[in-house]
Amino acid sequence: MPTIKTTKKSAINQVRINAGVWRSRLLKFPDVEGLRPTPERVRQTVFNWLGQDLTGKYCLDLFAGTGAFGFEALSRNAKYVALVEFSRLVYQSLTQNQTLLKAEACQILNTDALNFLAQNTQK
Repeated sequence: MPTIKTTKKSAINQVRINAGVWRSRLLKFPDVEGLRPTPERVRQTVFNWLGQDLTGKYCLDLFAGTGAFGFEALSRNAKYVALVEFSRLVYQSLTQNQTLLKAEACQILNTDALNFLAQNTQK
């Protein structure tokens, strides 16, 4: 099960970063229809496949949503992460989490994922 807490008053949800320098930090995200965070166990499995230390790696969190994958990669020392999110409300939440974590090695883009891929020239 994902680590999600919901409160009816604030309609704010949370997801926890699993490892790295921001281990156990909570990321808040809005209650938006269709926004489903990747369960913690799935994220752990993906990072077990990728490796625990992402030092020097460039990452893309294409349908960023909560930003859990992107911020987790940064927490595990990724050199750079691009987070792409179409929803304006979710994008604003991502930028707030970026500020909270002082995550300078990431770029958060409020755009359509397919348009981003069509125009992107980064490796």
